[in-house]
Amino acid sequence: MATNPPKGDGHRNGQVKHRSQVYNPQNDKYVKRDTETGRFIDQKSEGKFKGVRKEHKK
Repeated sequence: MATNPPKGDGHRNGQVKHRSQVYNPQNDKYVKRDTETGRFIDQKSEGKFKGVRKEHKK
């Protein structure tokens, strides 16, 4: 993956590791999960998390 200069400016390149997000239809929000432990970490008030992969419904 290509990186954008300047290097070391504090922003992230690429996706967030060991995290996923899932949509909760009961409250119409996205929830971020830790993929290693399965615990919920954070909830987004509007829209989706940037750079976090989506879980598919089963």
